This record gives sequence, structure tokens and C-alpha cells, in this order.
Amino acid sequence: MDGGGRLTQPLNAAGVASTAGVARAPARGGGARRSTARSSQPLFRDGAPASIERFLRRRLGALYWTMVPRGAGALSAVMIIAASGAYGMVRGGHVGEVLGHLRDTRDVAANALGLRIAAIAISGNRQLSREEILATAGITGGTSLAFLDAGAARARLRANPWIADATIQKLYPDRLHLLVVERAPYALWQRQGRVAVIAADGTVLQSFAAPRQAGLPLVVGRGAETRAKEFFDLLDRYPLVRAQVRAAILVAERRWNLRLKNGVDVRLPETGIEPALRTLTKLDDEQKLLSRDIVAVDLRLADRVSVRLSDAAAQARDKEFKERLAKKKGGAA
Repeated sequence: MDGGGRLTQPLNAAGVASTAGVARAPARGGGARRSTARSSQPLFRDGAPASIERFLRRRLGALYWTMVPRGAGALSAVMIIAASGAYGMVRGGHVGEVLGHLRDTRDVAANALGLRIAAIAISGNRQLSREEILATAGITGGTSLAFLDAGAARARLRANPWIADATIQKLYPDRLHLLVVERAPYALWQRQGRVAVIAADGTVLQSFAAPRQAGLPLVVGRGAETRAKEFFDLLDRYPLVRAQVRAAILVAERRWNLRLKNGVDVRLPETGIEPALRTLTKLDDEQKLLSRDIVAVDLRLADRVSVRLSDAAAQARDKEFKERLAKKKGGAA
């Protein structure tokens, strides 16, 4: 104790004086007062005030148990497992298979409740069989009427090139009606050596020609499939020519050539096709032009018709011309 009655304590390593206790000063009016010593608390604990530390523990602990419900850990584990399974299905390409199993299970449950399809009526089909239509629509023996997606089935049917339109009616409790509008084979289309069957609108119905379709008209060339009907409608107005046509060839997507059944080529103009067909019809009617020994008829120029003879016909004509010339010279002598 120093001379002033103060208690002296040495400084600690941090330069802060720590007191073990403080004696109270005597009260006024005399009488010595009993001095009491209080145990001191450390001002800092691990770098933070002790009172703040206690406050944060109480508040944050209560907040944690308030925000996190019971069972959150188990739910998180289930979600992680489900996410892992979904990721594995996607990476392994098994999504369709799993969805198929789920649909089958759903249909089985619905069929057990009396929603099985007991009768299916199909109308409008000529080219496609009943089995082909059902398979295209995705309808099987286990499909339930309740869970059949009529819109999706109709879209699958319309994706088939043979089917122009389709209607699906669900008649509860157990009947289904399918009405299809089919495209009819119109012509054969040849391009790059391959022959396909096309409809009137140019839709490719199948990539090969069956024997029963051999009598269809033949069009050749790029773009000919979409312009065939328009051209043949025009050609039908001239039956004398139409009856002799074996194939119509679109040249450079601009103009048509006709290949006749006897091998004669008829070259039509890019514009003015109808006047050229009238001229050809008149020449054939009056002079039997298309029945002669010729190779080609060129109608591309509006003011003239050019005819190319076959080699045999050209030789015969040259021979006849020479004979006539010889006779003329002989008569003059």
C-alpha cells in the first residue's frame, strides 16, 4: 500500500493492471466500514467480451432450433438420395424406362378400378392396318381409358406420313374410337436413282414402290414432288398427250420435259405450257407426229417446232434425198 492508502498491483504482460479486490473507503460520520472483496471476471475471453459471448450463444441457439424443424436431417438425406438416383437415371439413359414403368403401374391401378379399354373402333384406314394404327398411337392392351392422353396419341398419329389427320374419342367407361384421314398414293418420285411414293401434296409416304403402285405416274427431279399435281392437272386437259406420257421430268426446277412411252422426249417451255400442249396435240392429231420415228420434239420456242429424227430415220431420209437428187440429175441429162 502506498502512502495515499491505495493498493498497488504489478502490471501484467499486456500492460493492464488486474485487481484482486478493492477496499471500500470509510463512510462519513466515522465508523470503519467492513471491506468486502469481489471476485473479478475476465474482461476478455478468446478475444470477445464474455457478456457478448453469452448473449450470442443464447440467441443463436434459440434461433437454430426455431428455424430448423424436426426431421430436417432425415428429409435432407432422402432428398440427396433421390437427387442422386435421378442423376444416375439421366446419365444412364434410363429415364424413359422408369417413366414407362410408372405409366404401367398407373394403368394397372386404373384398370383394376374398371377403366380398362374394352372396345376400340377404328375407321378411315385403307393403307394402314389396325395394328399399325394402334402401335403408332401408343395404345396397348394395358392402356387405361382414364390415363390415355388423347392429344399426345393424336400427335403421334399425325406424325405418320400416311395420316393427314386423326380424331380420338374416349367414350366412358370402356370404349375408344379412332378416326383417321389417310393420304392416298398419287405418284412415284425419282431422285438420284431412288424411287419413293408421294401424296398429292408432295409428302413422301414411303421410300420404296410396291408392285401394286407401279401404275402411278412418275415424276423426276428435285422439287418435282411438290409440283406434280399442278402439272398433271394441266396435262389431263390434253388426253391425247396424257395417255402417252410415261414420266414428267422437272429440269433445273424451272421447266418440264415429257418422256413418252415410245421413248420420245417432248421439251416444254418454262412459260406458256398450255399453248405448247395445244400445238403438240394438233400435230399428233393431224400428222401422227408422236407415232413417227423420232427422238425428240422441241416446243421451247413459241414460233417454231423442232423435231429430231432417230438415227435410222435420219439415214433413211438422207438416202431418199440422194436418190431424188440422182433422179433429177439423170432426167436433166
